[in-house]
Amino acid sequence: MKKGLHPESYRLVVFKDMSNEDTFITRSTIKTRETIEIEGVTYPLVKLEISNTSHPFYTGKAKLVDTAGRVDKFMSRYGNRTRK
Repeated sequence: MKKGLHPESYRLVVFKDMSNEDTFITRSTIKTRETIEIEGVTYPLVKLEISNTSHPFYTGKAKLVDTAGRVDKFMSRYGNRTRK
């Protein structure tokens, strides 16, 4: 393997799925501004919209994830139209 290719600044980081509040801790080099305290230890926090604990492929449940209101916006524009 080539030397100096991979970053040296790996640290423990918490990733939090915002749709179901599930968290997991792993090593990463991602830069964050937020922190979270778990079992008395403070970790950098990365917020995710979807992860393997909420994704329909892994859970087997169809779930509509709409964080920006795009479905409501579409329905208000085009949902009430009737065919002529």
